[in-house]
Amino acid sequence: MRGPLLHDAEAMEVLRAELQRQQEKLVLIPSENYASEAVLAAQGCILTNKYAEGYPGRRYYNGCLPSDMAESLAIRRALELFKADHANVQPHSGAQANLAVYHALLKEGDTILAMNLDHGGHLTHGLKVNFSGTHYNVVFYGVDRQTELIDMNQVRDLAWRHRPRLIIVGYSAYSRRVEYGEWREIADEVGALLMADAAHIIGIIAAGLHPDPVPYCDVITATTHKTLRGPRGGMILCRQEFAKDIDRGVFPGTQGGPLMHVILAKAVAFGEALKPEFKEYQAQVLKNTRIMAETLAEKGFRIVSGTTENHLFLVDLRSTELTGREAANLLEEAGIIVNKNLIPYDERKPTETSGIRLGAPAITTRGMKDAEARRIGEWIAEVLRHPQDGARRERIRNEVRELCRSFPIYRNWATMMGMESYL
Repeated sequence: MRGPLLHDAEAMEVLRAELQRQQEKLVLIPSENYASEAVLAAQGCILTNKYAEGYPGRRYYNGCLPSDMAESLAIRRALELFKADHANVQPHSGAQANLAVYHALLKEGDTILAMNLDHGGHLTHGLKVNFSGTHYNVVFYGVDRQTELIDMNQVRDLAWRHRPRLIIVGYSAYSRRVEYGEWREIADEVGALLMADAAHIIGIIAAGLHPDPVPYCDVITATTHKTLRGPRGGMILCRQEFAKDIDRGVFPGTQGGPLMHVILAKAVAFGEALKPEFKEYQAQVLKNTRIMAETLAEKGFRIVSGTTENHLFLVDLRSTELTGREAANLLEEAGIIVNKNLIPYDERKPTETSGIRLGAPAITTRGMKDAEARRIGEWIAEVLRHPQDGARRERIRNEVRELCRSFPIYRNWATMMGMESYL
């Protein structure tokens, strides 16, 4: 069949607009990335038609042999990639993975020790309006006001005082490495379970470029997009002793039918991550992120905690008159996509913030390297230092568009959809 498969003018207009946005703008939000065309093909496949409640060999519906093959492939590759005892690849998202773990291992009202959202934690780690904050007693640790590093003395003190059932190590806006051994020691001292929420750094872990939580943690949750470059979804790794509880926590505990087309796409992404070039990609992600942070520091912007050791960092905007929301909006006008973000001990509201969060996973997937990362850092500094200069933003937007044309995305997909002109 020739020509686009989607004959819906309004839906096609949505796709055209999104392809143009992704192609012409620099995506620096560290939780966003470009899945491969192979992942897109798997995620758009006919497995979307199949209900497969249960697990391989133990389904509640007939006709599930291909579904069993898909899920078994994803599990096998996940175990090979992460050297874990057990993997559940059914969670629809990282939040769903966390919900399933809590449901499996905790009782309502149990105490959790987790990082303060304002310091870089995650909403599923105890935000009051989230299920985690309404069903569990959550105690928060944070970073030291001077160093902006996690205060392990505070963590140990809180663990002894509150005796949590579960300690969570994992963040959405913390730019430093995590050494899991000390966390294991604290968990053992107080008889707590230890969970790593590795949603952001799971791809770096897979490449062996970040300390590995598997030898130390009872359970690890992650997303399969972000640095892993797969489809939007989640997964859980755990010790064998928790496997049955975790599986029951996912189904029937918190989810019904798994998304088999997404699970096949996860298998494809895990296969890609097992290849040598994936480690090269992650090394460049770390390098590009560091170059952007160093460039902004050279231009007079303060980087929270002083540097970055992973795929993201926070920029403190208090040396300007801009809020994080204003800065993100100005940068978007210039074709650069970041997100507003609270910084530690932020006095502004979460809807305003005093910082922005950015990282290099997506631009690195496009093939950008050192020179492009430095140029992007210079553009960001220029926009933020001249917030009243609309002509400057327009000039940078044109320069960004020209750079992006040198690093096109989704050539085959765009051709299949009849959208080559947008590249």
